[in-house]
Amino acid sequence: MALLAPVFSAHAQTPIQAGPSAWSANQTWAADTTYGGAITDYYWPATLPTLDNKRALVLVLHGCVQTAGGDVINGSGDAGFNWKAMADRYGAVILAPNATGNVYGTHCWDWAATNRSRGYGHNAVLLDLVNRFLSNPQYAIDPKQVYVAGLSSGGAKAMVLACTAPEIFAGVGIGAGPAPGVGSGQISLVPSGFTATTAANNCRAMAGNAAASFSSQIASVIWGTGDYTVAQAYGPLDAAALRQVYGGTFTRGATASVPGSGSNVPYLDANGKLRTSEIAVSGLGHAWPAGSGGQNANFVNSTRVNYPAFLMDFWFTNNLRITQGQAPAPVMSACSASVSGATVTVSGAASFDNGTIASYRVRLDGPSPVDDAAAGTGGGFSKAYAGRADGTYSGSVTATGSNGQVSAPCSIAPFQVGSGTPPPPFTCTTSTATNYAHVLAGRAYVSAGFALAKGSNQNMGLYNIFITRTLAQTAEGYYVVGSCP
Repeated sequence: MALLAPVFSAHAQTPIQAGPSAWSANQTWAADTTYGGAITDYYWPATLPTLDNKRALVLVLHGCVQTAGGDVINGSGDAGFNWKAMADRYGAVILAPNATGNVYGTHCWDWAATNRSRGYGHNAVLLDLVNRFLSNPQYAIDPKQVYVAGLSSGGAKAMVLACTAPEIFAGVGIGAGPAPGVGSGQISLVPSGFTATTAANNCRAMAGNAAASFSSQIASVIWGTGDYTVAQAYGPLDAAALRQVYGGTFTRGATASVPGSGSNVPYLDANGKLRTSEIAVSGLGHAWPAGSGGQNANFVNSTRVNYPAFLMDFWFTNNLRITQGQAPAPVMSACSASVSGATVTVSGAASFDNGTIASYRVRLDGPSPVDDAAAGTGGGFSKAYAGRADGTYSGSVTATGSNGQVSAPCSIAPFQVGSGTPPPPFTCTTSTATNYAHVLAGRAYVSAGFALAKGSNQNMGLYNIFITRTLAQTAEGYYVVGSCP
């Protein structure tokens, strides 16, 4: 515990700073007294955080025979595990350390070490690394938003860390990771007699006096149905073990498909909170599912689900250490554009029960674009933009509340200024899915635990997998509850 004592006392409330929006060069943070060395890359986004106005910290652990710089990042373009895009989307800091030493002969993490103390081996190095970022005010990391994920030995080590320091890690993502308590020679087959209860007991023993923090931790596990390196049975076993240490009763939710083929099985606790997610990816071998934008080599697969995108949505939506809705945002109720000659007049209105509308932002895309962050204030506005060149335009309006939170954008349908071919009429389409699936597909967003239709901001009910709604897309980026007119 002494290793982590400075975390909460040293963390001060400081203004959020923009980062360089680039991966760092390799940094030697501290000596590894067990194996030697400590090299880490990190990504500090230029975007602001999206949850509770505080930054999240995500520790990402590579697998055996991989490296942070060669696989998790894979160059300045980040075609590796595909974390850079999620860091920018959520305003999160990503840490990608290299496994120090040559554990198990292929630069693995020491997930099978019998010494599970916080001060030994990779536990000590990684917890010290997290503590350095938590205690440095320039990063403004929220201790309630620290997560860990990894592949193979990195996935197993992610679970070890979640068990060893549950008060540090609010969420975990385990990719093809063997369970705590099995040996390095038992990865391809679950040992006889080894059950979820065995793993749960091992996990509780690692936590010791910190076990009470399991009550607010969440977990996702993922594996491929074509993985013959790490036994596929470890996936559901890991999730079942964590549900045991989380305590209470659980309800299995409806199985949902995931992009790129596969299925997701959620489990909700007695309070209706989503606590674990189990994803089986059809045909995926032993690899990190990076999704489009990631690399497709050396145990990384870009043809299946974008697991970083799934994980960040899962963690941010279901974080139990932050009161969701604690930092509410305004809701846009209407927006439109009218044309008179070369002048475009944009109007909009919003409501905010927790304060006032501090500003509206108008964005118009077209021959003469507009990006006006001071279009108006209060309950509504109307502002003219003269001198627009002929052509087709579209745009959006957002509202910023007095607490600094920004609404979901209200989309302005394409329109024509002056001569030229007007935009074709929009063809309305409908989609019927769970509220969870609508949000994942970008047709809706989450506010204070409810799903709201993108554009119209109509309330669709609770954000979960049990409520199904039909949404009609009546304009580009604009959805209403119900069928097409």
